[in-house]
Amino acid sequence: MTDPNAASRPVQAVVLAGGQGSRLRPYTDDRPKPMVEIPGTGTPIIGHQLAWLAEEGVTDVVVSCGHLAEVLQDWLKTADLPLHVTTVVETEPLGRGGGLKYAAAHLPHPDRAWYATNGDIWTRFSLRDMADFHTERDAVATLALARPRIPWGAVKTDGFGHITDFIESPPSTFEINAGVYVFSPAFASLLPERGDHERTTFPHLARERRLAGFPIPQGAYWRAIDTAKDLTEAAKELAALGR
Repeated sequence: MTDPNAASRPVQAVVLAGGQGSRLRPYTDDRPKPMVEIPGTGTPIIGHQLAWLAEEGVTDVVVSCGHLAEVLQDWLKTADLPLHVTTVVETEPLGRGGGLKYAAAHLPHPDRAWYATNGDIWTRFSLRDMADFHTERDAVATLALARPRIPWGAVKTDGFGHITDFIESPPSTFEINAGVYVFSPAFASLLPERGDHERTTFPHLARERRLAGFPIPQGAYWRAIDTAKDLTEAAKELAALGR
């Protein structure tokens, strides 16, 4: 049976891989953050991302490089990749929005929607479902939303101030930008040449009700790899999940 939504789903994506990764030192002293491996997986973060994107129907990826770009480019040349990958390198800092715009200009299908992901995200959920959600809401941009676990134990109290329970690392009550996106073709023209789109383009679209938020399904794995502790925690979690 033909899937009526298949034609509107992206087949191309941008991976933002140009950050310094200063909080992950010394791991990022000799490699960019997306090339850091989660202990026990045998795969750098970007290798996981490319495999995931391919499983979700993506055929072409543009990787935006910066810090130690040549290390990432050399790995891409020798890796057995499940899709076609090209790289772009900013000759001068453009900011997150400018970098995204520059990378998007190299996508093979400028008239089609596209995914984007930050290069430090390790996750698994259905991008196809997210793309359908984006289309159903006629959004220009859709952000994946996560509820990360807070790093402290929490307490529950009753109305009289008595502590009734202790909860270890509960999920946050707030949703956050999970660093995974679906963008309509028109989105690239709304990005700044330089600067941060999260301070300009996203608030503008939100005011016009053209920005959607897709909650990552409960039980799906998500973690941003920002620090050495994140590496350790991710290794434990992925081992428990058998991945």
